[in-house]
Amino acid sequence: MTEAYVYWISTALLSALYLSSAGLYLMRRAYVRRVLSDLGYRAAYLVPVMAAIKLLAVAAILSRISVALSDLACAGILYHLLLSGMAHLGVGKPRGSIPAVFGLILLALSFATQNAAREEPSPYAPAAASITSTTRN
Repeated sequence: MTEAYVYWISTALLSALYLSSAGLYLMRRAYVRRVLSDLGYRAAYLVPVMAAIKLLAVAAILSRISVALSDLACAGILYHLLLSGMAHLGVGKPRGSIPAVFGLILLALSFATQNAAREEPSPYAPAAASITSTTRN
Protein backbone atom coordinates (compact mmCIF):
# COMPACT_ATOMS: atom_id res chain seq x y z
CA MET A 1 0.00 0.00 0.00
CA THR A 2 2.83 2.41 0.84
CA GLU A 3 4.44 1.68 -2.53
CA ALA A 4 1.25 2.72 -4.29
CA TYR A 5 1.31 6.06 -2.48
CA VAL A 6 4.99 6.54 -3.33
CA TYR A 7 4.20 5.77 -6.98
CA TRP A 8 1.32 8.22 -7.28
CA ILE A 9 3.04 11.03 -5.38
CA SER A 10 6.31 10.71 -7.28
CA THR A 11 4.51 10.35 -10.61
CA ALA A 12 2.32 13.38 -9.88
CA LEU A 13 5.35 15.49 -8.94
CA LEU A 14 7.30 14.30 -12.00
CA SER A 15 4.29 15.07 -14.20
CA ALA A 16 3.97 18.52 -12.64
CA LEU A 17 7.67 19.15 -13.31
CA TYR A 18 7.28 18.16 -16.96
CA LEU A 19 3.99 20.00 -17.47
CA SER A 20 5.43 23.20 -16.01
CA SER A 21 8.52 22.80 -18.17
CA ALA A 22 6.40 22.29 -21.29
CA GLY A 23 4.33 25.33 -20.33
CA LEU A 24 7.51 27.38 -19.98
CA TYR A 25 8.66 26.18 -23.41
CA LEU A 26 5.34 27.22 -24.94
CA MET A 27 4.78 30.51 -23.11
CA ARG A 28 8.30 31.91 -22.96
CA ARG A 29 9.93 30.70 -26.17
CA ALA A 30 12.44 33.56 -26.40
CA TYR A 31 13.66 32.89 -22.86
CA VAL A 32 14.00 29.15 -23.51
CA ARG A 33 15.87 29.82 -26.75
CA ARG A 34 18.27 32.09 -24.88
CA VAL A 35 18.86 29.49 -22.15
CA LEU A 36 19.45 26.76 -24.74
CA SER A 37 21.83 29.09 -26.57
CA ASP A 38 23.70 29.70 -23.30
CA LEU A 39 24.06 25.94 -22.98
CA GLY A 40 25.62 25.78 -26.44
CA TYR A 41 22.60 24.56 -28.42
CA ARG A 42 21.69 26.36 -31.64
CA ALA A 43 18.54 24.42 -32.52
CA ALA A 44 15.84 26.94 -31.56
CA TYR A 45 13.36 25.14 -33.82
CA LEU A 46 13.35 22.25 -31.34
CA VAL A 47 11.63 24.26 -28.60
CA PRO A 48 8.04 23.48 -29.71
CA VAL A 49 8.99 19.88 -30.50
CA MET A 50 10.49 19.42 -27.04
CA ALA A 51 7.37 20.92 -25.45
CA ALA A 52 5.16 18.50 -27.37
CA ILE A 53 7.33 15.52 -26.43
CA LYS A 54 7.19 16.49 -22.76
CA LEU A 55 3.40 16.66 -22.89
CA LEU A 56 3.18 13.33 -24.72
CA ALA A 57 5.51 11.66 -22.20
CA VAL A 58 3.30 12.74 -19.31
CA ALA A 59 0.20 11.55 -21.18
CA ALA A 60 1.81 8.17 -21.91
CA ILE A 61 2.80 7.62 -18.28
CA LEU A 62 -0.45 8.77 -16.70
CA SER A 63 -2.82 7.10 -19.19
CA ARG A 64 -0.72 3.96 -19.53
CA ILE A 65 -2.47 2.98 -22.73
CA SER A 66 0.41 0.58 -23.24
CA VAL A 67 2.95 -0.61 -20.69
CA ALA A 68 5.65 -0.60 -23.36
CA LEU A 69 4.82 2.99 -24.34
CA SER A 70 4.82 4.05 -20.69
CA ASP A 71 8.21 2.41 -20.15
CA LEU A 72 9.51 4.06 -23.33
CA ALA A 73 8.33 7.44 -22.03
CA CYS A 74 10.17 6.77 -18.76
CA ALA A 75 13.32 5.93 -20.72
CA GLY A 76 12.99 9.14 -22.72
CA ILE A 77 12.56 11.15 -19.55
CA LEU A 78 15.60 9.43 -18.06
CA TYR A 79 17.78 10.39 -21.02
CA HIS A 80 16.38 13.92 -21.12
CA LEU A 81 17.04 14.50 -17.42
CA LEU A 82 20.55 13.05 -17.62
CA LEU A 83 21.44 15.16 -20.65
CA SER A 84 19.84 18.27 -19.18
CA GLY A 85 21.74 17.93 -15.93
CA MET A 86 25.01 17.24 -17.73
CA ALA A 87 24.51 20.22 -20.06
CA HIS A 88 24.18 22.58 -17.10
CA LEU A 89 27.18 21.05 -15.36
CA GLY A 90 29.17 21.19 -18.60
CA VAL A 91 28.85 24.96 -18.90
CA GLY A 92 29.63 25.56 -15.24
CA LYS A 93 26.07 26.25 -14.05
CA PRO A 94 25.45 23.51 -11.49
CA ARG A 95 22.38 25.23 -10.03
CA GLY A 96 20.63 24.69 -13.36
CA SER A 97 20.93 20.94 -12.91
CA ILE A 98 18.91 20.88 -9.66
CA PRO A 99 15.53 20.29 -11.40
CA ALA A 100 17.10 17.44 -13.37
CA VAL A 101 18.42 15.79 -10.20
CA PHE A 102 15.03 16.21 -8.53
CA GLY A 103 13.38 14.75 -11.63
CA LEU A 104 15.75 11.77 -11.65
CA ILE A 105 14.88 10.98 -8.04
CA LEU A 106 11.16 11.21 -8.79
CA LEU A 107 11.55 9.09 -11.92
CA ALA A 108 13.45 6.40 -10.02
CA LEU A 109 10.79 6.29 -7.30
CA SER A 110 7.96 6.24 -9.82
CA PHE A 111 9.51 3.54 -12.00
CA ALA A 112 10.52 1.33 -9.08
CA THR A 113 7.06 1.35 -7.51
CA GLN A 114 4.85 1.35 -10.60
CA ASN A 115 3.93 -2.33 -10.38
CA ALA A 116 2.51 -1.87 -6.90
CA ALA A 117 0.03 0.74 -8.13
CA ARG A 118 -0.83 -0.39 -11.66
CA GLU A 119 -2.92 -3.34 -12.81
CA GLU A 120 -0.66 -4.44 -15.64
CA PRO A 121 2.92 -4.85 -14.40
CA SER A 122 5.97 -3.63 -16.23
CA PRO A 123 8.49 -6.38 -16.98
CA TYR A 124 11.31 -3.89 -16.38
CA ALA A 125 10.60 -3.30 -12.70
CA PRO A 126 11.26 -6.85 -11.43
CA ALA A 127 11.71 -6.09 -7.73
CA ALA A 128 8.32 -4.43 -7.50
CA ALA A 129 6.79 -7.14 -9.70
CA SER A 130 7.78 -9.89 -7.28
CA ILE A 131 6.43 -7.94 -4.30
CA THR A 132 3.20 -7.17 -6.17
CA SER A 133 2.65 -10.75 -7.31
CA THR A 134 3.05 -12.13 -3.80
CA THR A 135 0.70 -9.60 -2.23
CA ARG A 136 -2.03 -9.94 -4.86
CA ASN A 137 -2.31 -13.73 -4.57
